[in-house]
Parts: sequence; structure tokens; C-alpha cells
Amino acid sequence: MLAALLQVILPVVIVAAVGMLLARNFRLDPDTIGKINLYGLTAPLAFDSLMKTKVTLSEGLVLGGGLLLVTALAAVVAWLATFRSARGTQRGVVGAVILGNNGNFGLPIALLALGQAGLDQAMILFLFSLVVMFTVGPILMGSGGGLLAGLKNFAKLPVTWAMALAAILRLLGWQLPVGVTRGIELLAGAAVPMVLLALGVQLAQSRRLHLTRPVLTAVALRVVGVPLLAVGVARLLQMDALSTSSLVLASAMPTAVNAFMLAREYGSDPETAASAVALSTVLSIATLAFVISVIPASVV
Repeated sequence: MLAALLQVILPVVIVAAVGMLLARNFRLDPDTIGKINLYGLTAPLAFDSLMKTKVTLSEGLVLGGGLLLVTALAAVVAWLATFRSARGTQRGVVGAVILGNNGNFGLPIALLALGQAGLDQAMILFLFSLVVMFTVGPILMGSGGGLLAGLKNFAKLPVTWAMALAAILRLLGWQLPVGVTRGIELLAGAAVPMVLLALGVQLAQSRRLHLTRPVLTAVALRVVGVPLLAVGVARLLQMDALSTSSLVLASAMPTAVNAFMLAREYGSDPETAASAVALSTVLSIATLAFVISVIPASVV
């Protein structure tokens, strides 16, 4: 566990801490930084990873299906755990539990913990998490647009088109010109440190923690309950060591900042969601170190 803290978690904390220091000393706009990451860097990273990945279609579908199953089970557990809470609070808690930070936290940790093969699988899981975030997320938080509106939003994301283009090129056996490929690789290389800087900026600008019962419930389920569900799902689907590690690691990520943004947008107790984001991120330093120390040694 100490090795996991020093070799995997510490590098992530250092880069995020730089982001926090920058946010404390300069006026930074997290929305702008988020757009740079989502629209300018994540898509090249996804394209580059998919062009080079050794993950097969069947493996990708099993990984994605596993994540969706874990998400569905976690939603049921969170809903039952907050059955007596106000409807808005209940929605906020469920959102905080099922919407994990598989982007600016999950991708760097997967790379450091599981290597390039782990990053490739983390990108697949990230794509499926985006589907959940932009379709189920708004509906859960109270959007009246329904599933169709969520799918339209997902279809507009550059990462969706980047992965679709990479899949087509791989099926046809084509390659982009060397100059274009190198440009994409440069952008992809900037994605991991940039998302960590963005995480630090977001944490520095977080509101004060409110340690209410819904917040503690959401955080406990997110950092402990969801990884345990992932272990069970991985066994149910008979995943290999790397896929099991990738799914459990992705499920152990803290609550995504977008859970707060969606809760604020649709009025589903944003205070609870904001506190869940901050507290789960801090606690996940220890829980992720534990998870990394116990995942199958053959893939580390």
C-alpha cells in the first residue's frame, strides 16, 4: 500500500496540487479549462489510445457492460439507502454515487497503476461513463429532455467522434499521415497532466464541506460500496486479471465534478453533491492506494 501511495497516488497529488496553487494565486476559469480538456485534449487521447490499443471489440464490450451493470446496481443501493430523504436530496446522492471521475482522475491513475494497457482499457470505461453521465445523469437529476436529448448531447462530444473515426480507420487498416499522427500524439500527451491540473483548480474552488448524513452516505457508497460491487460483477462476467483490475479501479474513483454541475443545473441538492465531490476526492487517496495494492499483481 505504501508503494501504491508513493508510486501512483503521489504523482497525481503533486500535479493536482500545482493546479490548486495556481487557482489560489491566479484568477482561473474552471469552465474554460474544462472545455480545453473535453474538447481539445481528451478526443486526441481517445483517438491515439484506440489506434494503438490491443483491447479487442469483445473485451471492450465486456468492460463497458460490466461498468453499466455496476452503475445500475450502485444506483439501486443508493436509492434504497436514501429512501426516506427528500426527492431532490435522493437524486443528488444517487448521482454522486454513480457518476465517478473516470476522466481527470481515472485516466492518470490507470496509466500509472496499470501501464499503457490499463490506460487503453480506462479509455473504454471512460467512454461508457460519458454515456451514463450525459444520458442517465440529466434524467436522474430532473431534466425533462429524456433519453433522446441525452443521446444528442453525447453525440456532440468530440471524444465520441474521435473514437468512432479511430475504429473505422482500424477496421479499414488505414493510417493518418505521419505529421497528423504526431500532432495528435502531442495533444494526447498533454491530456493527462492537464486534466490533473484541472482537478486541482476545481478542488481549490470547491465550497465548504457539509458533513450531513446524505453526504456521508454518498461518499461511503462511492469509495467503498461501488468497488465492492465491481469485484462481484467482474467475477460474474469471468473477467481476466487486467479487466478486473481496470473495472475495480475505475469503480473506486471519487465522485465526478459533473455530478455537482448536473445537480446545480436541475436543482437536485447541489450542496450535497458538491460536498460529496470534495470529500470523496480526499478520501480516495487512501482507498485508491488500498485498491491498487490488492488488485492482481500479474498486471501491475
